[in-house]
Amino acid sequence: MPIKVFTKENQANGNFNNGQILEKKPIGFPQDGGQLSPYSNLFYWAHAWASANDSTIGLHPHRGFEICSFVLKGEIEHYDTLLEKWITLKKGDVQIIKAGKGISHSEKLKSDSEIFQIWFDPNIQESLYIDASYNDFKSEEFILEKNNGVEVKTISNNENQLGLDSVGIKIFESSFTDGENEHIIEENCYHSIFILSGDLNIGDQVFNKGDFIIIDSEKKIQLSAKNNCKIFEIISPIKPPYKTYAEVHNVN
Repeated sequence: MPIKVFTKENQANGNFNNGQILEKKPIGFPQDGGQLSPYSNLFYWAHAWASANDSTIGLHPHRGFEICSFVLKGEIEHYDTLLEKWITLKKGDVQIIKAGKGISHSEKLKSDSEIFQIWFDPNIQESLYIDASYNDFKSEEFILEKNNGVEVKTISNNENQLGLDSVGIKIFESSFTDGENEHIIEENCYHSIFILSGDLNIGDQVFNKGDFIIIDSEKKIQLSAKNNCKIFEIISPIKPPYKTYAEVHNVN
């Protein structure tokens, strides 16, 4: 079965402010030391959390990429040079920065907060020439459905609710009751899965909280969920219809 697994131990590490903010990076920068390079139109994926104290990542610039933050726990505050004010995002909220020609932003992770920050590649050869923009979405805006023991929050699907320019991105958060479930794998797509909680068995392989999984060529798989398993899943094209930044610049 074509499943690639990157356990917590095999992911890149990062930190800010002398360890007040810690990171595990399923997809890191080449200098970070992780085992996984950018693929599809996924360029960077960091799982960051704050310690017992609030901590701020200072103002820093971005260009070209679509920088998305997903609040998994607690609250964060965001400032950028387009808004020129601080705003609060809570658990379940999502923000999208289309960096375009350039934007600088700062993030404050409140005590005991937790986020994903994921960079999508929207065809940087074009996006570098558009104006930067910002948008955010509150948790209650996302549809929550329950079917056959699986509760699925749809963050983005074919309707592209987030308005991403990065092609073919779908994002879901799924909570499983303990037991067996069938999971459909889309053709010509990567399914990138982060285990948020609990345990997940696929065949004879066992995955735990913090593990990162990539599945790319099965039609369907049988899952066995235990201990209130919850996953965060991004579906993306195996071959985007443009050369990605990683391909153009040979990032590996």
